Amino acid sequence: MTAGAVYPELVAGRRDRDPVSAWLVKEGTTERGGASCDLSRRVLEVPLDVGETARVVRAHELLHARVSPHVEFLLGALDEVTPRALECAEEARVNALADRLGFDVGLLCDGSERAGGRSVGQRGDWSEAICFLVAVLGTGGEREFLAGLRKSRPEWSMGLRALKRHVARHLESLSLDDLADTAIVDGTPIGYARSTLVVARLLTRALSAAPPGDAESLRVFRRSLEPGARRAPSGRFASLSMASSELRRTPRRGPARSWRPSVTGTSLRYPGRLVTDHERRMFARHVRSAGGVVIVDQSGSMDLGRDDLAELLRVAPQALVVGYSHRPGDIQGLPNAWLLAQDGRISADLPPGNVGNGVDGPVLRWALAQAHHREIVVWITDGQITDSNDHPSLALTRECASLVRRHRVRLARDVDHAGELLRRGAPSSSRQWGRFGRLGRELLSDQELSIFQAFRTTP
Repeated sequence: MTAGAVYPELVAGRRDRDPVSAWLVKEGTTERGGASCDLSRRVLEVPLDVGETARVVRAHELLHARVSPHVEFLLGALDEVTPRALECAEEARVNALADRLGFDVGLLCDGSERAGGRSVGQRGDWSEAICFLVAVLGTGGEREFLAGLRKSRPEWSMGLRALKRHVARHLESLSLDDLADTAIVDGTPIGYARSTLVVARLLTRALSAAPPGDAESLRVFRRSLEPGARRAPSGRFASLSMASSELRRTPRRGPARSWRPSVTGTSLRYPGRLVTDHERRMFARHVRSAGGVVIVDQSGSMDLGRDDLAELLRVAPQALVVGYSHRPGDIQGLPNAWLLAQDGRISADLPPGNVGNGVDGPVLRWALAQAHHREIVVWITDGQITDSNDHPSLALTRECASLVRRHRVRLARDVDHAGELLRRGAPSSSRQWGRFGRLGRELLSDQELSIFQAFRTTP
């Protein structure tokens, strides 16, 4: 077949300070992934034959050369959207532009979409299902992709169709000029900001949600796609991200002393007490410093001041104290847990919370791993366990309740209560569980079930 010639240097009209320089053209294919446009390195890889499919593929990549943003704008968006969401949103924008310019974008389908949908469904990859669907939007490939996906994940279809409608509706609402404009306004190309970024934000919100599997979760998912709406539940905890904390040493007081007077022993440490102490406790007895592990929920519903922390350390100067709070929907890996005190040292700063809980389970497991044998673990919490999008979750609440029961974690509503538990060393009373929201109700439910089972097995 006759080979053609491509001159991307002739693509003009950009208004975003695009450098004028030569391009390197490489021969590609019409298969998915066989063509690309690298705007930074000025490399265009496209099929060079004169067939109609090759022509549409070339047009698609040349549109990237004409309207896609430079890497500086892409990197600037990654604090609020994922790279994959950004990539697929830009594909949807370029497909929409090619369609409006009269190209048959249906030729961009290469027949692999149905098999791809089947593979994504078998892997249970909800994130890729969302992104790939949008990447082929408008080409007809989305229909084949959904058909393949239905073989293994039919319950995902309604949610994905709802997302597809939202994205298509937004792109259709923009004029050709709005989609293609590369002029810089407020530091961002206009067309990119009005189309790609809006779609990428929508995809990123959908990625964090659990796949809707019934009518109620589908309703919540659809509502979460509306502008300004709350994120849908994720059904999972966020990953634990510990901050590096600067701890400064504080003077030891009270219970932190390593030696105590005693009437017997092998070390005559306090001979003066033979005269001054009516019990004549002149010997020294080595004691463990008062410690423990304290977990502090610092979400919006809770609060911890520096005076509170000081009071806690007065009771247990050697305690390990960790605070936590997750920002709902965070994709940057912001710290959501931090050491407040350890080994008699206290944090130089008291980090504020990030509004949500989000990591109750992971931080509880981390704290339990730090506790020494028989060391008291106290959890200051209101008992409201939430997922990474700060939605209550029965499954996650049960997970935390299981940890509390198995490891005999003491529950406290505030610092004063925590101090009392550390001082007495006794387990928290089950009579108080009703004060701890969903977690407390789950613990009481477990207790009632255990009593019922014990009653049934009693002869």
